[in-house]
Amino acid sequence: MTKRSKITGLNFVLAVPDAMATARWWIDVMKFDSLRDLGGWVFVSRGPCTIMLGSCPDAIPPKELGDHQYFGYIEFDDIDAYFAEIDRDRADIIKKPTSEEWDMREFAVRTPDGHRVMFGEDLSR
Repeated sequence: MTKRSKITGLNFVLAVPDAMATARWWIDVMKFDSLRDLGGWVFVSRGPCTIMLGSCPDAIPPKELGDHQYFGYIEFDDIDAYFAEIDRDRADIIKKPTSEEWDMREFAVRTPDGHRVMFGEDLSR
């Protein structure tokens, strides 16, 4: 039997008008833990999840991408605790925490640049 490799991280790459401004939003509003400025690229992380933000002022605005504005589904072990942790007054919450029939409890936000992301917790565990 061949040994299977494990996924050790989860990374998303997003084109945004101003990487540092978007990174500050992830840190201040969504409570990600770390920020790394690489000049033109800024990475924000929380646990094994890293969001790589590239400054691309001429990229297509996410609001013009329709349903393709969604870029990820990030799972937590306690989604209600995470929802309580974020700055809900500054987050554009487009779906409040909801338990779904597919055994996920989830909520969604829209970033200041227009990307949408889902956050969820697997209720079947």
